[in-house]
Formats: sequence, structure tokens, C-alpha cells
Amino acid sequence: MTRSSNAPAPSERPLHVTILGGTGKTGRHVVDQALQAGHHVTVLARTPSKLDVTHERLRVVKGDVQDPAAVSEAIAGSSAVLSVLGPTQNTPDYQVSRGTVHVLEAMKSHGVKRLVISAGAGVGGDGDQPKLFNHVISFVLKLAARHVLEDMTRTVAAVRSSSLDWTVVRVPMLTDGPATGTVRVGRVGVNTGARITRADMARFMLEQLHDASHVRASPVISN
Repeated sequence: MTRSSNAPAPSERPLHVTILGGTGKTGRHVVDQALQAGHHVTVLARTPSKLDVTHERLRVVKGDVQDPAAVSEAIAGSSAVLSVLGPTQNTPDYQVSRGTVHVLEAMKSHGVKRLVISAGAGVGGDGDQPKLFNHVISFVLKLAARHVLEDMTRTVAAVRSSSLDWTVVRVPMLTDGPATGTVRVGRVGVNTGARITRADMARFMLEQLHDASHVRASPVISN
């Protein structure tokens, strides 16, 4: 399925959204687009100064996902959580998956049901039909970034086993170019390309706040 994102942002009522990973390259797109869409945004940031934007609907909580108290503070009062967290090093400390446990616990405690997270397309999912190219990429990832892949595989497994209304948005190589306005939605080996812009990825993730078609599913998106 191919969908155009040239249309204006959804006009549904604004929400209170918590964004994890909001100071990163992709996270900045998510934060900016969420504010443009009228949402009230809370960002959990280890270093708040990295988020060089101020807005009356933006709140920044200092901390990271390894701190249960900070996670709870950031999620309290939100309607949904969007996470673009990913491992920063190929080391066996598995910080994202360990932190995700705190996120899931906080969401349950505060009654927040909607969770949208991103992961690499190397993390498997239902409906995948990997071709030779996909198998080669998977083999390379296991050799060159084994711990990164393991961390995100554990993260996705924890999310999928939860009772939340989750969506795992799987992505191929990310690029920094301008938004194309068109996103292909498929599975590994099915209607997918090799790249997607961060801006298009951010928009798709935000669209899931008002779109139930991918609840408890793991689409792969690309340009």
C-alpha cells in the first residue's frame, strides 16, 4: 500500500503526547511536527539543552528511560507515547530494552494505552516475505551490529507482549532529505524500498495517533 502524506495533518483533536528520543535527528522531526499539529508535547531528555526549541505546548522532563521516576513523570497525563529511541553503541548493555520495561510499567500505572515505537526493518514481524537481499542485510547486521539488533529485538518483543494498543513502525535506512510526501506501507520483502526520510517517518508515526489500522501490527514503511 502506498499513501500520500501531502495532505494537511489530521484535524482530529490535539492530544497530550510523550515523545522519547526527541533530541535525536528523527526525534526533532517528531517534536516539531507534533507541535505543528497542535499537540501538547512532553519530551523526556537526558540533556534538555539539546532540544533547542521552546513552545507554550512543550514540556521537557530531565532524565532518561533508565530512571523510572523520570519516565513516570513524563508519561503522567499523556494520551499516547511515541518512541524513536535506538541504541547509540553496539555494546551488550541493551539500554533501550531495559528502559522500555520502565515505559511499559509507567503507561500501565497511568492508564495510557497508545504506544507507537520505531525499530529497524531487521527486526522481524508477521507478514514478512524476505527476499535474498533481505537475508543478506540481516546477515550483515548480525555480524556488524549484533547487540544493536538484539536490543531492538528485545524491545519489540516486550512491546508486543504487552496489553497496550501498540504499533511498531519498522524502517529501512533513514535519510535527511526533505519529506517526499509519499510513504509505502508493507512488510519486509513486500512493497518496501531501501530508504525513508526522517520527516516522512515522523509524519507516519504521528498519523498513528488517530489511525487504528496498524494497532498491534508492525508495518515496514519506506519511500
